[in-house]
Amino acid sequence: MSLLNQIEQTYPQHIFELQSRTREAIQRESIDGLIIHSGQSKRLFLDDNNYPFKVNPQFKAWLPVIDNPNCWLIVNGVDKPKLVFYRPKDFWHKVPDEPNEFWAQQFDIVLLTQADAVEKHLPFDKTKYAYIGEYIEVAKALGFDLVNPDRVMHYLHYQRAYKTDYELICMRQANSIAVDGHRAAKIAFEQGLSEFDINLAYLCAVRQGDNQVPYNNIVALNENASILHYTNVATDVPADSRSFLIDAGANFNGYAADITRTYVREPGMFADLIESVHQITLQCVDELKPGVSYVQIHCSAFKQIAALLSDAGIVNLAASDVFESGIVNTFFPHGIGHFLGLQVHDVAGHVSDDRGTPKPSPEAHPFLRNTRTIEARQVFTIEPGLYFIDSLLADLKSSEQSKYINWNIVDKMRPFGGIRIEDNVIVHRDRNENMTREFNLN
Repeated sequence: MSLLNQIEQTYPQHIFELQSRTREAIQRESIDGLIIHSGQSKRLFLDDNNYPFKVNPQFKAWLPVIDNPNCWLIVNGVDKPKLVFYRPKDFWHKVPDEPNEFWAQQFDIVLLTQADAVEKHLPFDKTKYAYIGEYIEVAKALGFDLVNPDRVMHYLHYQRAYKTDYELICMRQANSIAVDGHRAAKIAFEQGLSEFDINLAYLCAVRQGDNQVPYNNIVALNENASILHYTNVATDVPADSRSFLIDAGANFNGYAADITRTYVREPGMFADLIESVHQITLQCVDELKPGVSYVQIHCSAFKQIAALLSDAGIVNLAASDVFESGIVNTFFPHGIGHFLGLQVHDVAGHVSDDRGTPKPSPEAHPFLRNTRTIEARQVFTIEPGLYFIDSLLADLKSSEQSKYINWNIVDKMRPFGGIRIEDNVIVHRDRNENMTREFNLN
């Protein structure tokens, strides 16, 4: 079955599920419906140009319109959703086509030619409707008293973790696209290109621009791979391209892929460490099961990295001591992963229920982005890492634990920066679907 046929067959059920969630959300707030704003363009300070438009995630949950500001959805969970679709008369910019894609028949659609004329398409009495969106002043000007109410938002965010069949199809396709980009980037690294040119090769392969991919690509050569969110993409070709870390994704219908790979040019210890981190990733993927706490997966990853540090002779302690002493945090300072979906770091990872009861990260692991119990139809990233970060190593060297570190090995590894291996995984009731590996990215 073609991709389009799969989408056409599963999308109506997706809308049915969103309608059901909407009914529950508005009942909790004792209101009649939600008015969801796609957003609007933002002007640069002291300029006449706009920032790249980023759509409200609550809007694109309903339909894959991710590039059109000033659109509105009126939903109540019962009636056919109403879409106010912005289609101005404009000779300066490309005007969106009238909606006629697979999703259009699920909505009653009216066209809006002037953004400030939307009020006539909205309910007259807004006291029983909630505005869902970013533009609070716009909401107030239109007469909304209820803006992003907590009971509604907590419920909708919590339910976002459970993906419909349509959403899973979109996320598989996002992974397929991103894998093509990763293959192209690896070839560009092997050709000795700069970070800038490797990034161009990636974007060319995925057919998405810098403002279309779900986050700023991390394309890091050598020591730059030790910077967790490195986004500089240097134009100069280094004299020696030793190692390469790429953390880059792709969008499909508003859903994100988020994949990381690390490569090295020559065999040796760093290549062996990369292979070991691959195995840790796969082991943690296997441990994802309904009923297991995601914190348990995180702790498992830390214990495995601790064992790797011990086995490789980087830390002269038994694995259990590397873990218990906290030394492992110097080499693996972030969480094992996060929810993935409409947003790269998808919402509601730190709550215990659909009323938003907080469930914060453990004190020992403050950067963990998810503490929930794993359930079927949830999608996670699994991304263990092993880094040689100068600032963290300096802190370790000035501590009493410095005596346990084989600094000769650490200094040999510093020029390679670090390692991260990240897969995107759907948890099913009886198995895990590693989307990234199923598209043969190893």
